Amino acid sequence: MSTNKTQVEANGGQLIITRQFDAPRKKVFQAHTDCRHLKHWWGPREWPLTYCNMDFRVGGKWHYCMSGPDGAESWGLTIYKEIVESELLVYEDHFSDKDGNQNKEMPSTTVRTEFLEKDGKTILRSTAIYASPDDVKKLMEMGMAAGITETQDKLEEYLAVMQ
Repeated sequence: MSTNKTQVEANGGQLIITRQFDAPRKKVFQAHTDCRHLKHWWGPREWPLTYCNMDFRVGGKWHYCMSGPDGAESWGLTIYKEIVESELLVYEDHFSDKDGNQNKEMPSTTVRTEFLEKDGKTILRSTAIYASPDDVKKLMEMGMAAGITETQDKLEEYLAVMQ
């Protein structure tokens, strides 16, 4: 079992997530850019990715669904704003419905994910900026920190076997 731990820090209207992976950043980046990879690790264990449609380019969208054990669905929509190969992803992230319409009742965010390489390992640092500290609090109360940690545990497992 890895000793790498996910750090989740709420700071006002920001949520900062950091973790080191025992893989080169090109590989970690690739795992984020294609549904054939994401289906293996995105989402907590009991909420696997069951729908994934991605147009990975600036201005492109990723529409996805995670399905829970009781049949509940959680749909999401990502809109890519900036992509620097193996280094950076900047995107808007929204809760949505199955048709890709943004759910205005739930908080949206702009996420900046950096892929930093050090000694052949990758430090993944994501900073999510929300409209208010209350939005961060709402998501933390929904269990987001545990979900992120479990998702990144699955990513680490997948990176070990990823072709």
